[in-house]
Amino acid sequence: MNFDPDDVQRALRKAWSLATASQWTVDNPAAGQCNVTSLLIHDLFGGELLKTPLPAGDHFYNRIGGHRYDFTASQFDQPITYMDLPASRAEAEQGATSGQLAALSAAFQR
Repeated sequence: MNFDPDDVQRALRKAWSLATASQWTVDNPAAGQCNVTSLLIHDLFGGELLKTPLPAGDHFYNRIGGHRYDFTASQFDQPITYMDLPASRAEAEQGATSGQLAALSAAFQR
């Protein structure tokens, strides 16, 4: 799959579920999906994992080709102020299980 941010966003919205993050709801499908989503995007398209500390914990997203992509930004009521701190895979994995990543990967590929 080529990296087209609009296509990726559409596919993610269809792929997110309770199987990919326990905070998922019909009204807010991106809720709790930042860890697993950033990991999947990193696996599929490379780039860098980034984070921004928030009161509820670190928020994870990606940088690809020098551009920030936060596919889960819609979970927030207000825009966040990005810090774009480098994040390790191990940090992002702390908020996502291998089962959640497998579920998101399978649903995304469909």
